[in-house]
Amino acid sequence: MANLDKDQVIADFTQAYTQANGKAPAIEAKSGWYSVDGGKNVRLAQLQEMTEAIKGDAKPLKKAADKAPTAKTKTAKATKTAKKSEFSVKAYYAEQLKNKAPGATLPR
Repeated sequence: MANLDKDQVIADFTQAYTQANGKAPAIEAKSGWYSVDGGKNVRLAQLQEMTEAIKGDAKPLKKAADKAPTAKTKTAKATKTAKKSEFSVKAYYAEQLKNKAPGATLPR
């Protein structure tokens, strides 16, 4: 792995972030970790990956935002939400307990 130039990576990230969001990021550096706008702490290599993602995704994001969601997309999202809400860990555990020991009571 190549050594990264800290100042260059931060400058590139700041430029890409400013171009994508219209404002400069607040980058806090502490013991080799970098926090962007008070978010999750990341290493320098991750900051470089974020720069590449911002540069590569800046144009496609605008195009995707221009498209209106279709009926098929709305239906697919509704189906996914319904599937997620059908499963309950509590109900699953209760069923498992009932099958193992029919006379057992559920814990609080």
